[in-house]
Amino acid sequence: MTVDTKYKSGKSERDENFPVASRFVAPRFRAPILAFYRFARAADDAADNPKLDATSKLAILSALEDTLLGRSDAAGDAVPLRAELRARNLTAQHALDLLKAFRQDVAKSRYNTWSELIEYCRYSAMPVGRFVLDVHGEARSTWEASDALCTALQIINHLQDCAKDNRDLDRVYIPLEDLAKHGTEVAALARPKASPQLLACLHSLADRTAGLLPEASLLPRNVADLRLSVETSVIVALARKLLARLKTRDPLTDRVHLSKPYAASIAARAAAAALVGRAAGKRGSYEIVKDDAA
Repeated sequence: MTVDTKYKSGKSERDENFPVASRFVAPRFRAPILAFYRFARAADDAADNPKLDATSKLAILSALEDTLLGRSDAAGDAVPLRAELRARNLTAQHALDLLKAFRQDVAKSRYNTWSELIEYCRYSAMPVGRFVLDVHGEARSTWEASDALCTALQIINHLQDCAKDNRDLDRVYIPLEDLAKHGTEVAALARPKASPQLLACLHSLADRTAGLLPEASLLPRNVADLRLSVETSVIVALARKLLARLKTRDPLTDRVHLSKPYAASIAARAAAAALVGRAAGKRGSYEIVKDDAA
């Protein structure tokens, strides 16, 4: 028996806000990273599909887990990752952690505090970076900076998509405590334009998320692999740019996402700066955050 894949969104790594196994990554590492991404995408599509009931969503997630662990071949999206893990002697734990987050998405639709949101990111975001580091054979000491970067990326997505998540999934990742602190509530996310109170809340959360970037920016200089250093420098630069926008714009009405040409220009500048930094022995991550209309 195989899992019906009609629930899938059709979204691929090319549709993401941030690079996934881009050409900066060495070819020998792309296959396991893409296998991990496609496993995660299948799980995400199941958890986020508004036409599936909770029982169906959980059944798909269980099939992905069973296939990953070799108990079944029902979920085709888990087979390539299982093969990559076996071939490279890598742990399945990062993928299992992701499944915990997706199961939580099925059952939980509100987060009360920032700490609660960070705990969710422990399973929804941090395993992604940890897996990429493991694939590259990087030291576990790089996890802390990676965790900060992946958490920032996750919350950026939550802030960008706050209205859509509420409208389509009745799911709110904006902490209720922060909404109340700014004198607003979940219902404000359904309005065409953010109220001053909601805008203050969202800008405050963007600023708080930016507080993760000093730790995150240590990742490019601490990884041993040059190409991974460049890739993570690009991701840090894109995160900085998006947070600069989220600190000033209204995600309910304004464009926050970066156009592909503009994102490419940021990536090129960040990659060049990273290469120059590594050559100079600085191993740094640099990006100008001045915003514009692109």
